[in-house]
Amino acid sequence: MDKELQKGAILILSGPSGCGKSSLLKKFYENFSNYYFSISTTTRAPRIGEQHGVDYFFVTKEEFEEDIKNDNFLEYAKVHDNYYGTSLKPIKEALILGKLVIFDIDVQGHDLVREKLDSITTSVFITTPSLKELENRLYKRDTDHPEIIENRLKNAKIEIHSLDKYDYLILNDDLELASKQLISIGNVALIKSSLFNKDSIIKIWLGEN
Repeated sequence: MDKELQKGAILILSGPSGCGKSSLLKKFYENFSNYYFSISTTTRAPRIGEQHGVDYFFVTKEEFEEDIKNDNFLEYAKVHDNYYGTSLKPIKEALILGKLVIFDIDVQGHDLVREKLDSITTSVFITTPSLKELENRLYKRDTDHPEIIENRLKNAKIEIHSLDKYDYLILNDDLELASKQLISIGNVALIKSSLFNKDSIIKIWLGEN
């Protein structure tokens, strides 16, 4: 296929904290090279071990709101009293190179991206087999205070009702199986017919180019 006819694509991953997205992505990266992971910008404080420009771009609330005014975000949302958003510039560069741009964003962010870039977007909702399993995982990893965990569980019970907005659902009970499912979705996302220029494809197919 002519490289000029190919486009990159967007793959959105959403799901509650504790559902295993990080573990799935680690497996995904081992089997998928043509990707760009979109690093979010946030106003929340870095957690222990997190680095600016690696895990997130950490900015002040004033800086974030200035970028909102300047329309510099593909999407943004306010979660737990902090802003999270995705800068447009690196996204555009990756799409031009034909890469799969991966977003790890919440339901609000998913809806905003769909509004703007629906034709090049594929989405998957990832969660545990049950709320109880999610609760067990959150407490077992022991990285958040109990009140934060309870808030995450409360949000998870709300977000699960949006799963029908997504193209795919992964119930992450078996990591190996779930990672294979995610890899398959990533490959399919790059060959959606809506990514290609219909008229150009037809011309080439008919031998008119």
